Amino acid sequence: MHIQQFYDEGLAHASYAIVSQGKIALVDPGRNPQPYRDFAEAYSGQIVAVIETHPHADFVSSHLEFHTQEGATIYVSKLVGATYPHQSFDQGDILPLGAISLRALHTPGHSPDSISILLRDELGKDHALFSGDTLFIGDVGRPDLREKAGNLTAQREELAKMMYHTVQKQLKPLADDVLVFPAHGAGSLCGKNLSDARQSTIGEQRATNWAFADQNETTFVANLLQGQPYIPKYFGFDVDLNKQGAPAYQQSISRVSILPEGTTLRSDFLVIDTRKQSEFAAGHIPGAINIMNGGKFETWLGSIVGPEEKFFLVAETTAELEILIHKTAKIGYESGIAGAVVNPAGMTATGTNFDLEAFQNNPGAFTLVDIRSRDEHANSPIFEAALNIPLPELREHVHEIPLDKPILIHCAGGYRSAAGVSIVAGQVDAIPVLDFSEAIKDFQIAAH
Repeated sequence: MHIQQFYDEGLAHASYAIVSQGKIALVDPGRNPQPYRDFAEAYSGQIVAVIETHPHADFVSSHLEFHTQEGATIYVSKLVGATYPHQSFDQGDILPLGAISLRALHTPGHSPDSISILLRDELGKDHALFSGDTLFIGDVGRPDLREKAGNLTAQREELAKMMYHTVQKQLKPLADDVLVFPAHGAGSLCGKNLSDARQSTIGEQRATNWAFADQNETTFVANLLQGQPYIPKYFGFDVDLNKQGAPAYQQSISRVSILPEGTTLRSDFLVIDTRKQSEFAAGHIPGAINIMNGGKFETWLGSIVGPEEKFFLVAETTAELEILIHKTAKIGYESGIAGAVVNPAGMTATGTNFDLEAFQNNPGAFTLVDIRSRDEHANSPIFEAALNIPLPELREHVHEIPLDKPILIHCAGGYRSAAGVSIVAGQVDAIPVLDFSEAIKDFQIAAH
């Protein structure tokens, strides 16, 4: 028996291959099937099963592709209402795999249709728990993503109560030495206090995870609901896409057109310019949104742009465009790309330089907009007078910003503010829109 973890840093997503006697089962695979195929080839194994712990909100799974191209059976809870060919896998169901077995546990809380998978080794001993988004290292899954999405919907309070009983009845009885393999690590928006550790044990979680502490249901629910992060625009879209099964990866991204340099882009579609902030400020298409290509590009794309919107991708090089298309496909947004291009025509808009000294001499001469999350703004204030509009909501709330003074936008380090400035400047013509950029770090130190 061998367990292989695959980790996507951009989405903080962990998936798994379990192999025994040449038979391979995948758990929560990501959109690109190639790493798992490479693993199967290296181990001279056959992918015979794909297990989905629930319809994921933050990434698109390749489960349907493995069924159609490899003939693998998809195992998922009957509660999902999956519209793709599958075998139901619910409480107590057992999947033999070579010399080991995989047993389904019904573990609702993050979603009403969540399962976890308990691996029993060659001796029939509980060896590992693949906990999906139910149990993380240091936390449990957030309960507020299924109020409007999926076959089964539930209010966050109801799901939080389900999570309490999942911990009490399904997780706490497991032996201390059972390994824990979650679907996400630190940086994921599927929980709020995730560790950067990639695996743990039930015993370690019993000792350190707040969800395992002695507490009644009311206290647990209050703790779980408090301080959850924002919900990106793409999350409901991905739940529904995973419920029906996504199109084949390579075939889907091959349909994205890379346009010739100098192409004039349609004005009725968004332009997502992924170049560095300095390059964007030197010249860009009017109204373009500057989401720089970085470690969390796909998350910010899906937070700022809705799944129904069409957009062009702009990058510095064709090689970068290829990378960006692959990143976009991880959240199922490749179908929204109207085209990808280097140096399109019409990059006539420019940014306005921020005079730090002028701000220091007279901060009241600017309208400050803090585009960090509400929790960041409340718990780590930088400027008392700043108007807080979180970046994922900014496009819809620019009209709330007063226009009597130059607008100065800040975040925590400069990445988000580049996007924020581009959004506001695209809607405001009358006054300068300025980016605090990385200079904000010195003010954070002073504020604390």
